[in-house]
Amino acid sequence: MPYIEHPLAVATRLAERDYGEEVLAAALLHDVVEDTETTVEELRTELGARVAELVAALSDDESIDDYLERKDEHRRRVAAAGPDAVAIYAADKLTNVVTLRGAYARQGEAVGAELKVSLETKLAIWDADVEMLGGEDPQPPCLADLRAELRRLRADRAAASRPAGT
Repeated sequence: MPYIEHPLAVATRLAERDYGEEVLAAALLHDVVEDTETTVEELRTELGARVAELVAALSDDESIDDYLERKDEHRRRVAAAGPDAVAIYAADKLTNVVTLRGAYARQGEAVGAELKVSLETKLAIWDADVEMLGGEDPQPPCLADLRAELRRLRADRAAASRPAGT
């Protein structure tokens, strides 16, 4: 289900903001190169250069072993790819934070065991994402919601760490 629900949620956020078909197609396929054997060239052949370029910009470079370096490189590549890639990236991050908040509500700090990195590292990466997104002109439409969801996640964690009755 996550392979269907997540990209659909990302694309829906952008459809609600009247993005065009190529952006919506790329939003639906933004994880396909990372999660399947599908290549950017196959996407180019089937869906055209623009969709393939957007998906390529939104795909992590798995050849970079260090997780933080890979995420830094990814942010730079997304920013260089232009406003449509930035919008998809912002919608993706927002969807990820919303999903994690829901999981946190059910599992608490144990949700961190399901992540590739610690929850603290994940939050630091999302903070860096917000910083990059905030520097874009125009700023992506999901940025305010992303900031708000990150604040809520931090508030959820703070509330959970307080002793009962305080």
